[in-house]
Amino acid sequence: MNLQSIKQRFGIVGRSEALDRALSKAVRVSSTDLSVLITGESGVGKEVFSKIIHGLSARKHNKLIPINCGAIPEGTINSELFGHEKGAFTGAVNERKGYFETYNGGTIFLDEIGEMPLDTQAYLLRVLEVGEFIRVGSSKTQKTDVRIIAATNVDLMERVRKGKFREDLFFRLNTVPIEVPSLRDRPEDIYLLFRKFASDFAEKYRTTPVQLDEKAQLLLESYRWPGNIRQLKNIAEQLSVMSEEKMVDAEHLIEMLPDIHQRNLPMLTDALEGDRTNLQEREILYKLLFDMKSDLNDLKSLVFELIRDNNLRVSNTSDLMSLNAPQLGDYNGESTEQSKYPAEVHLEEQNHHEHLQEQDNFSNPSRPIILDDNLRQQYHSEEVEENLSLEENEKELIRKALRKHRGRRKEAAQDLGISERTLYRKIKQYEL
Repeated sequence: MNLQSIKQRFGIVGRSEALDRALSKAVRVSSTDLSVLITGESGVGKEVFSKIIHGLSARKHNKLIPINCGAIPEGTINSELFGHEKGAFTGAVNERKGYFETYNGGTIFLDEIGEMPLDTQAYLLRVLEVGEFIRVGSSKTQKTDVRIIAATNVDLMERVRKGKFREDLFFRLNTVPIEVPSLRDRPEDIYLLFRKFASDFAEKYRTTPVQLDEKAQLLLESYRWPGNIRQLKNIAEQLSVMSEEKMVDAEHLIEMLPDIHQRNLPMLTDALEGDRTNLQEREILYKLLFDMKSDLNDLKSLVFELIRDNNLRVSNTSDLMSLNAPQLGDYNGESTEQSKYPAEVHLEEQNHHEHLQEQDNFSNPSRPIILDDNLRQQYHSEEVEENLSLEENEKELIRKALRKHRGRRKEAAQDLGISERTLYRKIKQYEL
């Protein structure tokens, strides 16, 4: 059975590659009894994938039941799933079969599995490993043969790290992972889905389906769709009811749905702060390097001003690209002993042709400057003593920003180009 026939059978609209990959995976795993974990944002259609897996499996003649783990109170979820004996708790006037007993031989779709309590997770792990469960208030072990399909819109590994989800259960459920793409990752499918929902609504109420002009279509495709397919369906139905014209333009679309003009553009948010820490630290280092480059340029400018203001002469020694062989010479006709300047530059006599090249050197700052031993030793010692530690320079940069803004961390963080949260962490790290 090809993907197109599967899409028609289960009412799936779309042609994006990401959607086709997820469907292909669901089709391949449907003939097995392996556990499947479906991930994706809220509203992308995870339950439809559970129906595909069940409908193409050998269990298709038995029942599929969807269970929202987040909608069942923590105190009753064990009874709902595994059943209870009479008198097991207050209000248990009769014994009751749970879903694992009632739907034996079928498929159970556990939606929002990340909201399942930890003690219930232990019961579920037992079912997945050996196919056994115990009713609440009973000591008798019962067998069950059900296939588990789980779904979540949260990061289960993050919940594992926080101690809110069992790691062994995660790996047991994640035998075959299927990621359903969000609607903003399927821009080519957005208008196809809109037409499908508008057509279904018109057929239900026997009206003419609404359509969008070209600009309105582009506006629809560029929206970020936080509610995914569920939100798009609501918008299609809203336009079908509220729009007087059946051809909706961009202006009318914005008028009816003011937030539709928000673009699907990448941005950094505080919610993603943990994933952006390395990037923000890199930004601090980049800023530090740019400041160091600016200081170096200022130093170069200072040297050339000293040469110009003191009427110093620069040697044309193109073959001397290092400071290993300083030349001695006159300074404005005065001997070395008679020099009145604290840092003298001694240059050798040049012929007329070389003198012209010296002037060219003065106008071209890229040429090397030959310094005497004392001055070179001074610069050398300064270079050695300079602190090149990135951590120390980053610490000093943060100090400067805090002094500049008189301790106002929000303004200091903006000046440094990082978030206020990252600045707090750096202040604590460096004990500033």
